[in-house]
Amino acid sequence: MNERDSYQAMLAAVQAFHDKHDFRNTGGEELTYRVALMAEELGEISSCVTKGKDTAMLSEEVADLFILIVGTAIAADFDLREAFWKKMDKLMQRESRMVGGRIRVSEFRDMGNE
Repeated sequence: MNERDSYQAMLAAVQAFHDKHDFRNTGGEELTYRVALMAEELGEISSCVTKGKDTAMLSEEVADLFILIVGTAIAADFDLREAFWKKMDKLMQRESRMVGGRIRVSEFRDMGNE
């Protein structure tokens, strides 16, 4: 496995980016700001999909969002890898339903007749 394939390497790279720009002391790790940046990236991803942009552009925007997510774990001081696996274990126990003609996996709370 390539060293760059590990989550630890990605986490270290994002931490180095935060350190380089002193995010901790300049507002870059403020969570409300980070949520706004993530919403902006989702808009850019949506634009790629709805406007039929090429896969290279979509992959760059998704990478931006992933970097923001990893950085948010750094800023909020939680272990994203642990949170990921805890959530995946929970998701794997859920049932799926067709909702509006598409598959949905959720904690269904009497959503009525879909």
